[in-house]
Amino acid sequence: MKVLIVGGGGREHAIAASVAKSSRVEQIYCAPGNAGIGKIAECVPIGAMEFEKLAAFAKENAVDFTIIGMDDPLAGGIVDVFEREGLRVFGPRKNAAILEGSKAFSKDLMKKYGIPTARYETFDDPKDALAYLETAKMPIVLKADGLALGKGVLICRTLAEAKDGVKEIMEDKKFGSAGNHMVVEEFMTGREVSVLSFVDGKTIQILSSAQDHKRAKDGDEGLNTGGMGTFSPSPFYTKEVDAFCRAHIYQKTVDAMAAEGREYKGVIFFGLMLTEEGPKVLEYNARFGDPEAQVVLPRMKNDIIDVMEACVDGTLDKIKLEFEDNAAVCVVLASDGYPLSYEKGLAIKGEEQFEGKDGYYCFHAGTALAADGTVVTNGGRVLGVTAKGADLKEARKNAYAATEWISFANKYMRHDIGKAIDEA
Repeated sequence: MKVLIVGGGGREHAIAASVAKSSRVEQIYCAPGNAGIGKIAECVPIGAMEFEKLAAFAKENAVDFTIIGMDDPLAGGIVDVFEREGLRVFGPRKNAAILEGSKAFSKDLMKKYGIPTARYETFDDPKDALAYLETAKMPIVLKADGLALGKGVLICRTLAEAKDGVKEIMEDKKFGSAGNHMVVEEFMTGREVSVLSFVDGKTIQILSSAQDHKRAKDGDEGLNTGGMGTFSPSPFYTKEVDAFCRAHIYQKTVDAMAAEGREYKGVIFFGLMLTEEGPKVLEYNARFGDPEAQVVLPRMKNDIIDVMEACVDGTLDKIKLEFEDNAAVCVVLASDGYPLSYEKGLAIKGEEQFEGKDGYYCFHAGTALAADGTVVTNGGRVLGVTAKGADLKEARKNAYAATEWISFANKYMRHDIGKAIDEA
């Protein structure tokens, strides 16, 4: 079969690598793709938001199955466009992708259906938000309602910081139209855990857990980023936590969406906070996490096409997800200055050292091919260096050793990805 993947980051490279392992797949296209994806797929110069062009390409090239990797096209309704054209596509329709597309919607859904989450209020007028903050307990969390590349969340320690945050989100529109509405949420403390799942509208299957590191600098200092590294599984996601989440969060979310007339098919990413009161939902995403996909998918034994087609066809209950009994760690190599300003077009060397090494991966996030065929940096997050190990400590050791194989000017990374493992 022929498969089209929509997106061009590290997540899509991880998806493409999984698709390439399927014996059922003979041709992979990726739009727009990147330099790394181009080694296993034919990259197509169509943007992820050019829905009609993508659908036309799929029809013209007899694509059998399309996988939507990114949040923006899902929230924009790309699945609806493909379905209208009679094309098979993996991902939630627009009315279901709102689970990520609007934080206010997802918070209201959780309140209505008794899914544990932080207390909150929503605002569409900055004056009302500022008035509320005057009596609110600090620290507090401000969230731009819409999509903001994983960066539209501000943790404010003081009232002054919170006031500045309202200005940043709602008045200065730092995150664009995502800040037209805002959620103000109580600050929760505990371990964060990411749990990915496959959903077919009624059945949900849970993947292995992971833990992301959002802040730019060691010790969780610095600005929020799209993710600086991750590990899987999380030692903090115990059998007791899993049992609680299955009883009170996972299926209830799928059932809630169905009850609202928003049948959900695709991936639901559950961002969880393990509080003293029990697990609570921090956020939902409507697609694989990035970089969570880079540590979870390499450990999955199933043929990813079989699983995704089961989601589309409503037969996920016939699938048993299986994962390798090991661990994986991903360290993101970024351009120094990310997430603010950084240089592009810098030559990348050393990737050939990954070839033929089982359990080591170099997923491209922000790369491009120069005119002379050289792979160069083309984004803030450049590469995701992933390694497996018998356990998390070995995987972490292997991943950091592999980061030394890669060199480019301005290379930057955190040195404490997975350090929490030592505390488990």
